[in-house]
Amino acid sequence: MTDSQNLLAEQRRALILDEVRRRGGVRVNELTRRLNVSDMTVRRDLDALARQGVLEKVHGGAVPVVEASTHEPGFEAKSGLELAAKEEIARAAAAMVVPGSAIALSGGTTTYAMAHHLVDVPDLTVVTNSTRVADVFHAAQRAGAAGGGRSGAAMVVLTGGVRTPSDSLVGPVADQAIRSLHFDVLFLGVHGISAEAGLSTPNLGEAETNRRFIRSARRVVVIADHTKWGTVGLSSFATLDQVDTLVTDAGLSAQAREEMAELLPDLVVAGEPEDLLRAGDT
Repeated sequence: MTDSQNLLAEQRRALILDEVRRRGGVRVNELTRRLNVSDMTVRRDLDALARQGVLEKVHGGAVPVVEASTHEPGFEAKSGLELAAKEEIARAAAAMVVPGSAIALSGGTTTYAMAHHLVDVPDLTVVTNSTRVADVFHAAQRAGAAGGGRSGAAMVVLTGGVRTPSDSLVGPVADQAIRSLHFDVLFLGVHGISAEAGLSTPNLGEAETNRRFIRSARRVVVIADHTKWGTVGLSSFATLDQVDTLVTDAGLSAQAREEMAELLPDLVVAGEPEDLLRAGDT
């Protein structure tokens, strides 16, 4: 399968998922007419989405999976989802980082992907509550030391705290550490994002720690793939007017793009010819 075919499949599946969530269910024959593809193609798309756990196949179609707002997948469970999208987002977000700046990376698999693109950015100070993110920088430093040293390696500040299923450190210890710091840009991974609920997470401790991160940042950049749109966790921790930029992927539906562009100052769709879409240009 070619790259263009892969991209078309991702776009089709994003449209299918958006339709399922919006209408509460779809039928195969409706999707074949709307997408102008074969019955077999639609069924393959539904199979792929069902394997990701984002919808449930039923006789003749599909319905959304209704997860409890407290459901919190672990890091390993999330790390295998939307890999191509997360990589595109990670590259686009990393390109925003200025050498010598102080940045914060929250927990999550997308910030983890982003960290790999930052190890060669000189003289960074990185504040994180993610053990996985910290490990990326520490591994790079060890490899550099073994090779004779790395000039300008990042200084990493890892908050303490209680570990969550996503390998983030949260709670009073983390909150106190973050409260005393100030950074130029926060790159924030999220469980869910919606117009009504804003940014949300199923973990109450993580919600409070994320609020502390936002208060300490001059600029807030949310990095989230298209599947996060419309997802709502137990606790909202920020409204969309607290977000400066959202970096997402090309799988985001046209309707969702229009909504986000109206609500956010900057919407970056990674991997497209013109990555930056400003709300004022729509």
